[in-house]
Amino acid sequence: MNTNLIAGYLQFLRKSHHYTQEDLAQRLDISRQAVSKWETGTTIPDIGLLLKISKLYDISINDILEPKIQPQRITDFEQISTIPEKDLETLLKQVDTNCFAIALMGASPETNSLCAAIFPEIDFKTIQSRIGRVRIEQVEEIQNQIISMINLQAVVQGT
Repeated sequence: MNTNLIAGYLQFLRKSHHYTQEDLAQRLDISRQAVSKWETGTTIPDIGLLLKISKLYDISINDILEPKIQPQRITDFEQISTIPEKDLETLLKQVDTNCFAIALMGASPETNSLCAAIFPEIDFKTIQSRIGRVRIEQVEEIQNQIISMINLQAVVQGT
């Protein structure tokens, strides 16, 4: 579960329904600060609130916890090289370093070099060595989460 992706998606849902944080808080009978914490990734709503949110937006709880974002910017992890480096750096800073290192295990040498150049302070090879072998399904899942984060950002900027 990617809390940054969930946070971004909750914010997207709220804004696309033209609610302020205060409006949403009132509809859910909670504080505005709670909504803010969800949208910054500090916390995620408990199961009762997830149910209320899913009913409010007419989506499933699973849609909230594992958002399926339509491709807006990229469809494949290798396409991250098409994103301007500053934007890419901002987006990828939201990803846990170990998860990012796992995603790079399934990436081309060019993509690994690009990420190493953007984040020279991170020794991805050492992290990958410490993590060891990883199932390809896990690599693909993390890559898909990163793709979704990038595409969600494109959707949010368009709203």
